[in-house]
Amino acid sequence: MKTLRDIIYRTGLLEIAGPADIAVLSVQFDSRKIEKGTLFIAVKGLKSDGHDFIGQAIEKGATSILCETLPTNLVDGISYIRVTDSAAALGFVASNFHDTPSEKLKTVGITGTNGKTTTASLLHDTFLDLGYKSGLLSTVVNKINERNIPSTHTTPDALALNELMGEMVNDGCGYCFMEVSSHAIAQKRISGLQFTGGVFTNLTHDHLDFHETFDAYLKAKKTFFNQLPSSAFALVNLDDKNGMVMVQNTRAKIHTYGLKSMATFRAKVMENRFDGMQLKIDGREIWTRLVGNFNASNILAIYSTAVLLGEDPSDVLTILSEIRPVEGRFDHIISNEGVIAIVDYAHTPDAVKNVLSTINEIRTHNEQLITVIGAGGDRDRSKRPVMAGIAAQMSNKVILTSDNPRSEEPEMILEEMKKGIDPSELRKVITIVNRKEAIAAACSMARSGDIILVAGKGHEKYQEIKGIKYPFDDKALIREAFGIQDSQKEIQDNN
Repeated sequence: MKTLRDIIYRTGLLEIAGPADIAVLSVQFDSRKIEKGTLFIAVKGLKSDGHDFIGQAIEKGATSILCETLPTNLVDGISYIRVTDSAAALGFVASNFHDTPSEKLKTVGITGTNGKTTTASLLHDTFLDLGYKSGLLSTVVNKINERNIPSTHTTPDALALNELMGEMVNDGCGYCFMEVSSHAIAQKRISGLQFTGGVFTNLTHDHLDFHETFDAYLKAKKTFFNQLPSSAFALVNLDDKNGMVMVQNTRAKIHTYGLKSMATFRAKVMENRFDGMQLKIDGREIWTRLVGNFNASNILAIYSTAVLLGEDPSDVLTILSEIRPVEGRFDHIISNEGVIAIVDYAHTPDAVKNVLSTINEIRTHNEQLITVIGAGGDRDRSKRPVMAGIAAQMSNKVILTSDNPRSEEPEMILEEMKKGIDPSELRKVITIVNRKEAIAAACSMARSGDIILVAGKGHEKYQEIKGIKYPFDDKALIREAFGIQDSQKEIQDNN
């Protein structure tokens, strides 16, 4: 059983009012989850301040309070801990409460705008195939070895993070690969974690609804590398102009990777097809089922990370040649008539451009490329017209449709998207608000050899409208429109 004294070290402690040797049965920052014997951490959030709920937490059974400002009236029998930053302290308390699990794992964080999920997920798969027990924390799913745990955030809160990592340790995992989002860095959800390495994929336009400026977004990502210890490695994409910016102030040992640059680890795309590509990595050729230059960069990041973790390059390349793509990332379905449909999570201008560039590099241009695309509600509005403009420039036909409109009216989102389309391109753009109808329309327009890109939702199995998540699956709707039965689906999924 932990005492308060056991779990408040490294928290930026300023003062304690009350005994420090009392038992702590649980830790919470949500006052609604308080039980008897809980340490309540009052965190200042975006919409509310935990300090306003200290009284409620005590009424529900909290026996200790960690906060930045002590209440005016202290309750007898309650221990109060005052710290400089309760959000940062939460991470250290969570780590201490769960016996510092990140220090017992080789924990690698992957950050960047695009490629985080593919890189983290395939690193996890690679290390399982290498014979290690491994954990994964990602947008799509969290995993402890082969066991799936549903994911609700790109990076969970500090309590959930450390609880999951504690389970990984208990299950014998030696590694943890995790996506590190800019939100998590800014909100100090990764505070208290010990990283063996950090990987930077790229930095493009995204999340300005939260960070407000690109510079603030960049600084959030950079903070992750600033905080890496000298014992860690920092691996950055040298093809991205912000790659070396990320590591300007890091104490970690710096390594680079790139397709175009004189990096520590280098790769070249030899051949690109819809069913995979031929790569040369550090002078050795492999065939992989992943497609496109952006995935070549992801594979190189995976290879480089594995080598930096001490793995044999030949063993890693052998496994990468057999690895399966991550769901919803350049997933392709072929109809009985020979129409190719690609489902991709691309929801930023750069990601949309990457996917469409890859398709245009591979296609013959004797066929149509039909793009179905929307933009999420309650998110960065400035990227909407940019994404639509890219889609119109790089496709033969575009269907603008709903993504996750959330609290916004989808018609208004699509009107904002249309503002980014050059007047000369408008003739090839139609609007179908209902996403299911838009996907069906694209499938009915397509003829043998044509290519359909359905962008934005990828792996997601829901559509969020007015606070409700309705069941929705782009891939399932494409199969339905193509008339593909379950038996055919199994064959396609195994290819």
